[in-house]
Amino acid sequence: MTKPLVAVLSGAGISTDSGIPDYRGPQGLWRRDPEAEKLVTYEYYMGDPEIRRRSWQMRRKNRTLSAEPNAAHRAIVDLERSGVPVRVITQNVDGLHQMAGLPARKVLELHGSARSFVCTGCHARGPMEEALARLDAGEDDPPCRECGAVLKSATVMFGQRLDPVVLGEALAIAKACQVFIAVGTSLQVQPAAGLAGVAADHGARLVIVNAEPTPYDELADEVVREPIGTALPKLLRELAAAERLPRSEEG
Repeated sequence: MTKPLVAVLSGAGISTDSGIPDYRGPQGLWRRDPEAEKLVTYEYYMGDPEIRRRSWQMRRKNRTLSAEPNAAHRAIVDLERSGVPVRVITQNVDGLHQMAGLPARKVLELHGSARSFVCTGCHARGPMEEALARLDAGEDDPPCRECGAVLKSATVMFGQRLDPVVLGEALAIAKACQVFIAVGTSLQVQPAAGLAGVAADHGARLVIVNAEPTPYDELADEVVREPIGTALPKLLRELAAAERLPRSEEG
């Protein structure tokens, strides 16, 4: 019997055990400091040099680049290595799924990556460490060395559209999977949140692992409130060991 395709939609909650704070939870960044949202809003960022300087300082202090994968990230890798077809659709920009050992081709980064920078003019890219080194050398708003335009992290800021190609691939996975696990996401931000509904509408078993209620809980076959670092590994071990799972042609 062909093993089922498992899709995992991961949000900020999966990375909190790695020391990266979430944004919308009870202690989330946007709740504690609503002004911080301006630092990652495209209109403010492009129009205000002071916002850009503050944003670069935020990146410099950000723990994302020094974070390590945790038990939840590793559990997904273990599932994939057991032979179960796995695709991760992540709202996170930390790259921890790949660092844990999941092949990059099996990870869709809906909101881009904080590990790279991109030029808003010529679209040149490079590692974030390179841009941060320029801050350490005294630049507070480093321009592109190729064309002089504004640099930003290679993430999707508020006010920017998601990459339509990446979103299209995510929709295809949501429609094709037999199991869809939403983990550590409030399922409040569209269009990513809507993938859970798409999967359920196409017959997938929907499992939600999140500390707080989500708008999709009533659609779910199972809702898990336990801490992600223990709940997800247990859930995925059970999934890998299950004998009665839907058939799939996906690999």
